[in-house]
Amino acid sequence: MIVGTAGHIDHGKTTLVHALTGVDTDRLQAEKLRGISIELGYAYQPLADGGVLGFIDVPGHERFIHTILAGAAGIDFALLVVAADDGVMPQTREHLSILDLLGIRQGAVALSKIDRVEPARVEEVERDLHSLLADSALAGSPVFPVAATGGQGIDALRAHLHQAAQAMPQATGEGGFRLAVDRSFTLNGAGTIVTGTVCAGSVQLGDELLVTPSGKPVRLRSLHVMNRPAQTGAAGQRCALNLAGVGKDEIGRGDWIVSPRLHAPTARFDVQLKLSPNAAAALPHWAPVHLHLGAAHVMARVVLLQGETLAPGDSALAQLVAARPIGALHGDRFILRDADARHTLGGGRVLDPDGPPRKRKTALRLAELAALQIPDMAQRLNHLLETQGRDLDRLAVNWNCDTLADALPTGSKLVCARTERWAFSGAHWTSLQEKLRADLARFHEQFPDELGPDAARARRMFLPRLPAAAFTALTDELLADGTLQRSGSWLHLPTHRIALTPDDEALYQRIRPWLQDACFDPPWVRDLARLAARDETSTRRLLQKLARQGKLYQVVRDLFYLPETVTRLAMLVQELEHAAGETRAAEFRDRTGISRKRAVQVLEFFDRVGYTRRVREAHRLRSADMFAGQEHAV
Repeated sequence: MIVGTAGHIDHGKTTLVHALTGVDTDRLQAEKLRGISIELGYAYQPLADGGVLGFIDVPGHERFIHTILAGAAGIDFALLVVAADDGVMPQTREHLSILDLLGIRQGAVALSKIDRVEPARVEEVERDLHSLLADSALAGSPVFPVAATGGQGIDALRAHLHQAAQAMPQATGEGGFRLAVDRSFTLNGAGTIVTGTVCAGSVQLGDELLVTPSGKPVRLRSLHVMNRPAQTGAAGQRCALNLAGVGKDEIGRGDWIVSPRLHAPTARFDVQLKLSPNAAAALPHWAPVHLHLGAAHVMARVVLLQGETLAPGDSALAQLVAARPIGALHGDRFILRDADARHTLGGGRVLDPDGPPRKRKTALRLAELAALQIPDMAQRLNHLLETQGRDLDRLAVNWNCDTLADALPTGSKLVCARTERWAFSGAHWTSLQEKLRADLARFHEQFPDELGPDAARARRMFLPRLPAAAFTALTDELLADGTLQRSGSWLHLPTHRIALTPDDEALYQRIRPWLQDACFDPPWVRDLARLAARDETSTRRLLQKLARQGKLYQVVRDLFYLPETVTRLAMLVQELEHAAGETRAAEFRDRTGISRKRAVQVLEFFDRVGYTRRVREAHRLRSADMFAGQEHAV
């Protein structure tokens, strides 16, 4: 268990930790000279069951609230320290408010310096404390009168902390590794050391990790857990990581050390925000604030998603727009302070680390954010899938969950394509299929002389928000059950048929042999018009009509290919893909015997219709069966 101290300056937090553990957490010379804590201090104490109780001692001065918040990341238990002579002070209230906003529900109060006052004063302050705690998350927490210098009450407080530590459920260590860095330094002979509390997952020697937000790769060279050498560290533990691959100046307080898949820095995320009841005024839209998340501290703006102001004590959905990227995942707690960093305004919980820059106040978006507030992961996922498909891998990162696919509701549709996994509810998947069929039917009514749109155009027209991989899976299912047909790259309903006029058919039969004989290098429209003794405009109109009907492919404006020729070219692309893993214009030119310019035109056509995709200077196969069965098209 990690215990974090809290309380007003000079109320005896550091002295109390020393009395409990025997460790002086003021390690800096300036702290000893001034008699106040400036930086975070750490102490550890063994437990009877073999575990270790960790302490994070924080400064009490209001100027060091940013340091306090860095130390609060990951604490399990709050030890609020209040001096009997001073009683409840401003920083007592602010620290308690911070603990409340961070969702810390377990704690105790040390009523310190009781040896300096009369018993009546101790009773008076104790009553004040119970009244103060009544409206906080620490309501009902025990109060321990202590005198750290004389040892009075120390044993009872220590026994309570040990009992709480042994009763606290052990963190499961599920999910990927995340450690919030609160200190970075160098040791001679060791290199860069960072310390922090593990917020999730586990780590072991030799693991490859990343620094967020920089993306710097590092390797865990050695490890101390709760001040002891160890092979592994897990959630809920204080760890010191000896990292290879990074210098001290390349990492610091506010960074995260994470499993590689969790590296997802963000500067825009949606949150549930609560304004403190003690806030001096309502919070306006686009207010500048100091944002504290994990051990990070950065300036940000508040975008209110429900109304133009937020009153003290109220909660609302909001988006935080940070001045620079930081690490943030679903469920992370944060604190906001005013632009002058003098008062704590409020805090809350991250809902979506991928906050959209537009359409962030629509009814659909607000419904999604409402679903993201559901604590149970399976129910949360179920509600999200009711509105639209979800990128399951992105959700798995945002929620730091390794088993998200196992939580899919019964009847869900899981689409896997290359590195993508998309999930849909069964009802939503069916509605998408119905919409595609209905939209194609309307398309056929509007354009009766067209066979149908190609797949890429159909997605843009009918389901633009659906990912390409999911659209392919959707059409594949409809093609398999016969409710949709594909002729080359064109999609159409099975009932849709088109026919040429006798004159158009006669002209097409004259043109077709010339296209056949020319194979990979067919004549341009002007040349076909001259050969057929027709004007160029009417010839072009016919060829375009034939292309809409699926009897020709228009590669560029005035260049048309027969389906069987395109199929042969597509097969050459497949051969090059199998041989080299990609197709380049030079190799394609050599295999076909056409000019480089024509080779580029054909390959760009394949990219356009979705048969291939451009990857830098090469083309990679996307849909190998797109032109299957076209060898004998007429």
